[in-house]
Amino acid sequence: MSPWRAVASRLSAPHLLSRAFSKPPPPLPQPLSRTFSKAAASAAATSHSPSAASSAGPRPEGGSLLRVRLNSMFLSKPSSLALPPDSPLRAEDPHYEGIKRLMLTLLLFYSKQSKSIRGANAVYHRITSHVDKPDIYEVFQLEKTFKTTFSLLVLHMWLVLRRLKEEGKDGVKFGQYIYETYNHDVELRVSKAGVNLLLTKWMKELEKIFYGNIVKYDTAISPEASQDDLVNVIWRNVYADEGSEPMDAAATPAVQALARYTRREATCLSLTDKEAVFSGNFKFTAVLPTVLSPVKRRR
Repeated sequence: MSPWRAVASRLSAPHLLSRAFSKPPPPLPQPLSRTFSKAAASAAATSHSPSAASSAGPRPEGGSLLRVRLNSMFLSKPSSLALPPDSPLRAEDPHYEGIKRLMLTLLLFYSKQSKSIRGANAVYHRITSHVDKPDIYEVFQLEKTFKTTFSLLVLHMWLVLRRLKEEGKDGVKFGQYIYETYNHDVELRVSKAGVNLLLTKWMKELEKIFYGNIVKYDTAISPEASQDDLVNVIWRNVYADEGSEPMDAAATPAVQALARYTRREATCLSLTDKEAVFSGNFKFTAVLPTVLSPVKRRR
């Protein structure tokens, strides 16, 4: 039984749900729904049609065509993800003077632990703001479900934790603060999705999935791994319903693109300096579809 099916079976058992209030229980997250976008599959099936270019895909204002060129994405040379010093997105500690600074110092606002907690919150905000954007689902052709959001969240958590390991004990300790922030956020997301009964058991199952995926990503990106290992792991962790079914041919370009993105972001984070990583002053590579200008007709 796959971890996702185990979660679903725990929360859908009639004798467990009957312990809730007398009114019908709220709808549960849909962890077992098909994650590969049906619209994307349809587009892939019609991509060889002469009329596909003129009929497929949403059209933004001005008549330009919105497309995702998966095969040409994430091939550029990796570079640091650190934000420039003048970026309005930077997270900075407030600088107080006089009595206000003295009071904050007495309240341990400037202690190493407090700074680490603020830094962890900033880092986790970078992760969630990136994962929650609609563009990442459109580009990688994913339906936005509880499972796909959680899977992308775990993937980006792994990218950050992997980078922190490069800093030794300090990085591992700082990663624990980020994990605690992540754990609290996931609990809120589960509750928001309508799961209040058996929340502890649900969280334990998600914790197993988290650590299982982390190990698989580490193995797939190790020097001994083949180029296809990461593609296969991403298919099982993010796209596949059960994790064991063969890869959908229509989904292959999207899965390969997400694998290239993942490998590139891992290198980019390794090139990002420690101060930027620990303070949350970095930004993941933007995942945006290509907007093609409208073609002018000759008169």
